[in-house]
Amino acid sequence: MSNFSDLATGDRNLVAVAVEALAAPSAAFFDEARAAALTRAEHDRLAATQPALSTIEVVHADSGIEAASGIVVAAWNAERLKYHAPSVELVSQSGADILLLTEADLGMARAGNRHTVADLARDLGMSYVFGVEFIELDLGDSREREWHKGETNAVGFHGNALLSRLPLTDAALIRLDDGGNWWTDAKDGQGRIGGRMAIAARIETSLGPILAVSVHLESKTDIEDRAGQTRRLIAAVEKLAGNLPVVIGGDFNTNSLPAGTREPEAHEPLFGLLAEAGYRWEAANDFALTQRTRPDGTPQPPFARLDWLFTRGLTASQAVTVPAVDADGAAISDHDLVRARFSTR
Repeated sequence: MSNFSDLATGDRNLVAVAVEALAAPSAAFFDEARAAALTRAEHDRLAATQPALSTIEVVHADSGIEAASGIVVAAWNAERLKYHAPSVELVSQSGADILLLTEADLGMARAGNRHTVADLARDLGMSYVFGVEFIELDLGDSREREWHKGETNAVGFHGNALLSRLPLTDAALIRLDDGGNWWTDAKDGQGRIGGRMAIAARIETSLGPILAVSVHLESKTDIEDRAGQTRRLIAAVEKLAGNLPVVIGGDFNTNSLPAGTREPEAHEPLFGLLAEAGYRWEAANDFALTQRTRPDGTPQPPFARLDWLFTRGLTASQAVTVPAVDADGAAISDHDLVRARFSTR
């Protein structure tokens, strides 16, 4: 079975260089970036200077495979992963063996300047892979810039992760677009360097080795662009998975779907592309809406199901959408968690 580092050689959409800790940008880099022209060329030049955009952080915990009739996989957009204790409780109560995590901060003032993924993995006793989706040049969106006015980011990383209580043997980052969209068009004044991506890992389970993939598609785009990102995803997963069973999950930003639809393929081409590649979703999802209003009153309905699980080579059951709330019922993310059990056919 090939190592991911070998498979990534010569493929600009795959990153498989693992480090114990990602390199933080210098203060001089941020000064230079804030003064640079908002062009694709400048974005790409600046991105090329940052090792964190071409490496992944991989940390292993002591873990072993427990006898089980299947594995539980959960996907959650944690919206910065700001609320540590209730997030630990949510993931723990979900029973997840593998967590496909999106929107997590490292060294951002809005999340207490913590390494949110490392903290979560530590308290859950899980191994993790973390990759940088964006280097944030400011404190975040307009709300966050107001809430944290006068504060400073310690690092400035925002990204996606995969956590596993089962042995994680190889990992890679999959680039889903060419990057720069949040630089040349700084939406909501939120300047960022980087692009959308997924995190993939080969994991040893009671069912044998599988490939698990944590995905985050672009939020401010259309169905054609989401389909294009999904084509990149499928091609990369084909290369990494070989004959292994696969579970893909995360935030697909399928905001065009009518509430309650059981035929998402009629509205979002990405479902047809995944079906053509052998993936199924019907039993892995309960089709509930996954958006939630935050304590500040945003966002407001109408909502959609943005978060999905897909599988190839495994049978899904017990699919459920779990409210992402704390003990008082307050939202800890604007996305709920989705989970399902997977077993061999």
